[in-house]
Amino acid sequence: GKEEQNSSLAAFCALACSLLKRPVKLILSRRDDLIITGKRHPYEGKYKIGLDKQLKIVAYETTLYQNGGADCDLSPAIMERSLFHANGSYFIKNFRATCHSCKTNITPNTAFRGFGAPQGAFVIEAAIDHAARELGVAAHLIQQLNLLKKGDVMPYGQKIKDDHGRLSYLAAEKYLTEIKEEVELFNGKNERYKKGYAVQPICFGISFTKKMLNQARALIHIYTDGSVSVSTGAVEMGQGVNTKLLAITAAEFGICPDRIKIEKTNTTRVANASPTAASTGCDLNGQAIIKAVRKIKKRLLRRAAEILKKDFAKLEIKDEFIYLGRERTELNWESLIQNAYAARISLSDVGHYATARIGFDEAINKGNPFAYHVFGTAVTEVTVDILLGTYNIDKVKIVHDAGKSIDPELDRGQICGALVQGIGWLTLEELLHSEKGVLLTNNLAGYKIPDIYFAPDEIEIDFLEEAESAAGVLRSKAVGEPPFLYGIGAYFAIRNAVSAFKKDITIPYQAPLTPEKILLALYGK
Repeated sequence: GKEEQNSSLAAFCALACSLLKRPVKLILSRRDDLIITGKRHPYEGKYKIGLDKQLKIVAYETTLYQNGGADCDLSPAIMERSLFHANGSYFIKNFRATCHSCKTNITPNTAFRGFGAPQGAFVIEAAIDHAARELGVAAHLIQQLNLLKKGDVMPYGQKIKDDHGRLSYLAAEKYLTEIKEEVELFNGKNERYKKGYAVQPICFGISFTKKMLNQARALIHIYTDGSVSVSTGAVEMGQGVNTKLLAITAAEFGICPDRIKIEKTNTTRVANASPTAASTGCDLNGQAIIKAVRKIKKRLLRRAAEILKKDFAKLEIKDEFIYLGRERTELNWESLIQNAYAARISLSDVGHYATARIGFDEAINKGNPFAYHVFGTAVTEVTVDILLGTYNIDKVKIVHDAGKSIDPELDRGQICGALVQGIGWLTLEELLHSEKGVLLTNNLAGYKIPDIYFAPDEIEIDFLEEAESAAGVLRSKAVGEPPFLYGIGAYFAIRNAVSAFKKDITIPYQAPLTPEKILLALYGK
C-alpha cells in the first residue's frame, strides 16, 4: 500500500462509490494481489572492469537495463538510486554508469526495500567476483583494497565524511579468518557437501533523492498533568519508528517515556507529510520533534529560572527534575508544567525540519544527494548439497554502522529482517511470466519466500564502535534499507561452495540462484 501502488485500487473503490452511492472496501485475494501489484524491478547489467597489478580497480563501466513493466510508476526515481549505488562500497576513479528504463508487457514494477540500490550494487559485486576468478585471487582481497575511505569522492561528486566502511571491514576480519578456516577444514573432509563463504561490504546513501521530500513536521502538546502528546507524519508499520520517536522525545525533554504518547498519523494534525520511506522516517520526523521540543523547553526553563531565581543558562531538565548544573533542585516536571500553565505560557509547538546541505544537479550529474552514508560488512557461510543442489545458510556475521543507536535491539531486528529478505531475493524468490506477460508464480506454492526454516542458523550482529553520525538524529544512522544488501553475500557464498566441488564450473551471474539452477550448472548440458 505504500508509494504509488494504492492509487489504482483507490480509483477502483472511488468508481464503485460513485456508482453505488455508498462506502466501498476492496480486499484483494492473495492471487489477485500477486498478479496486480508491482514487484521489485528486474535488471540486466553489462560491465567492464579493469584492475592494475596491485588489484586496484582502475576503471569500471556498467550499463543497466531496468524492466519497468507496462507503466513507469516509480521507475525513474528507482533508476536514479541504482546509478548512485552502482559503485557499491568502492572508490573508482574512472567510472561510468548508464541506466535505461525499459517498457515491457508485465505489471508495472515499483518501490521495494533498497529502491534500486541492491540491483546496482549486485552488478559490481558480480564484476569483482568475475575479475577475482580470472586472476585466481579471492574476491575479498579486491574488495578490501578498493573500499571507500574518508575524503574519497563518489562518482556523483559527494565526499565521504567518515571511515566507517573501512573500519567495519577491518572489524569483520576476525569473522573472515574464523569462517575461512572452518570452510577449508570442512571441504577437505567432505565430498557430498561443500561449504562456501563470501564477504559483503555495503554503502547506502540516506535521503530521498528528490530533494523536496526531505522535510517533516511534528506537533507537540504538553497537558497540565505533565503528559505529552506527539504527532508526526511518520507511519508505524511494524518497523519501530514510534518506539524511536518516543525515545527521542523523552531524551530531549528529560522525562520518563511513560508520560509520552505517540499519536496515530493523521493529516489533520500534521499535513503534507513525506512518505515513510527511503529509511528517513526516524531521521526526518525525529529532527522535527527535537525542534518542537526545544522551543517548548526554552519557555519552560525561562519560567523555571523565574521560580528558582537562578540563571536560565545554567538550568536543564533531567530525570523529571530541574537541575542547576549537577545539583537537583526541588522543582519537578509536574510542578513546572502546572506553574507554566497558570502563567499562561504555551505548552504546545510545531517543529519543521528540512535536511540541510543536500541537492543534486541533474544537468551536470553532480551534487550531494545524501545526508550521510551507512556502511557495514557481513561474512556469510553456506553449505551446499552437491547431489541435490540444495543449500543451507549456516551463519552470517555482521559489523554494522548504526551510528549511536537509539534502540540497539530494535536495530538488530531490522538488520535481521533485511538480511533474510535480501537472501530470499537472490536465492529463492523467482518470478516467472508467460510470453504474454502474465505472472505464473501467482501463489505461495509457486513463489517461494524465506521462512524461519530458511533463515540463517546463526546471525551475529556487532555495531561498529565509536561510529556516531553528525547528520543522523541524536547521532544515530538509519537502519531500514541498508542491511538488505548483506543478502548479496549469500549468493556469492553459494557460488563459492559449488566452485569448491568443481573449480572450473561456469555459473551465469543470474539471480535468484535456486537449487534447480545449481543442479543445471553441476550436471546439465
